[in-house]
Amino acid sequence: MRVDIWGDIVCPWCYIGERRFARGLAGFEHHDEVDVVYRSFELDPSIPKGQATPVLDMLATKYGLSRAEAGQAEAHVASLAAAEDLAFTSDRATGNTFDAHRLVHLGRERGAAGQLLQRLYHAYFAEGRPVFDMGTLVGVAAEAGLNPDRAQQALEDGSYGEAVRADEDEARALGITGVPFYVLDGRYGVSGAQPAEAFTRGLQQAWAR
Repeated sequence: MRVDIWGDIVCPWCYIGERRFARGLAGFEHHDEVDVVYRSFELDPSIPKGQATPVLDMLATKYGLSRAEAGQAEAHVASLAAAEDLAFTSDRATGNTFDAHRLVHLGRERGAAGQLLQRLYHAYFAEGRPVFDMGTLVGVAAEAGLNPDRAQQALEDGSYGEAVRADEDEARALGITGVPFYVLDGRYGVSGAQPAEAFTRGLQQAWAR
């Protein structure tokens, strides 16, 4: 059975959802027979490449919050991440994730998309590293076991850009407007960072049908 997961590297719910899904999958009897495919989705593709905005400033502007209110919202998300044993820092910036998504497609080709995505999430949410610049992306790729020279070449020559756009086109065709979004066995959609038990039940139902 195949599970497609649309998400963005700078999406905190995708970060939390990845951990919850992993726990839900571990509780599924046939977990060894599930192929997980990570798909690209940019929360804000209009952000100019090279531009980075502190996350609290972004939240305040996007949702009309004061900086204190943005901090409270981040603290709530941090508490949910901590409940999943995930490190979380608000001392990070947000930016254009197109190149990071291209790198994940390289990881998929090398059979290491899951490891790479987890390293990207950790680099961004736990360490506050800028996963928008080439140096950081190449470093994270190496940490995930990929050849750094191949990663740099892919980022420089524009590889996998069409694959990212194809994922985003499919998301639009399916009516996906927010992430994380999970498609189980090509038939059942699950939206949001659901509890691990909900993922286990969803996998069981998809398998049974």
